[in-house]
Amino acid sequence: MKKNRGMIVTFLTPALIFFVLVFLYPIIRTVFMSFYKVESVTAPSSEWTFTGLENYASLYGTQLFRTSMWNLFRIWAVGGVVVMSIALLFAVILNSGIRFKRFFRAVIYMPNIVSAVALATMWLQYVYNTRYGLLTSLFKFLGWEKLAAIQWTDPTHMFWSLLFAYCFGMVGYHMLIFSSGIEKIPTDLFEASTIDGANKIRQFRHITLPLLRGVFKTNITMWSITSVGFFVWSQLFSTVTASNQTITPMVYLYLQVFGAGNAVTERNAGLGAAVGVLMGVCVVCVFMITNVVIKKDDYEF
Repeated sequence: MKKNRGMIVTFLTPALIFFVLVFLYPIIRTVFMSFYKVESVTAPSSEWTFTGLENYASLYGTQLFRTSMWNLFRIWAVGGVVVMSIALLFAVILNSGIRFKRFFRAVIYMPNIVSAVALATMWLQYVYNTRYGLLTSLFKFLGWEKLAAIQWTDPTHMFWSLLFAYCFGMVGYHMLIFSSGIEKIPTDLFEASTIDGANKIRQFRHITLPLLRGVFKTNITMWSITSVGFFVWSQLFSTVTASNQTITPMVYLYLQVFGAGNAVTERNAGLGAAVGVLMGVCVVCVFMITNVVIKKDDYEF
């Protein structure tokens, strides 16, 4: 080990330097910037004006930011329940011994390899379009005129239309994570429980779910990270820069840093940094709460 110490240091040093410059330094700079008023994100520290907790107080007192947090919570909570439930259902079905498993898994995962811009455009132009969209045509064919007349992208329905389209594109990703966890469960457990008289529902409840606790933690954490970074879908579904129906904290951060839209009169990168810090804290809190709620018991495979 002592002879190889020099070799170990040689190989680890570039990775350590890369980590500090690319990850650690931007995080520390963002945290410090959140306590200052900064006109531009590239402004030198000599031009920063210390404001203490004023940026955080300003966020708390801004109705638009509170609306963005409420939208984010609905995306995370409602969308999370929908995506996790459907993803787990598909994962269980695909690992139940059905034929063409790889084909169906590829089809379900396919929306994840399409760019968010293309996927959102498809939903707006070919699903929600009130003239020739899929929903309008389908409801007209079934004779449901009231449903066919719904304006899916108006302020009343825009958020839920956005959320449904987003969930459609995220199911495949989380399905693969669940599927990988299910594949690690020994088939002997299911065979033994079948001999003992357990049906599929009991097997799912007493075998599959308990052994997927670690996978649930991973999926919830990854869903929280992607939800916090919700930006592209919000911009594409909104006809204005800061619509109350689609704005999220990442969009609000963008408005503050770059001064875009009518909702922001001056740029303040420090306020945007405060938003970024709060989002990071939210993810950490979700991770800690998940570890407390979903306790890792010692199950033997």
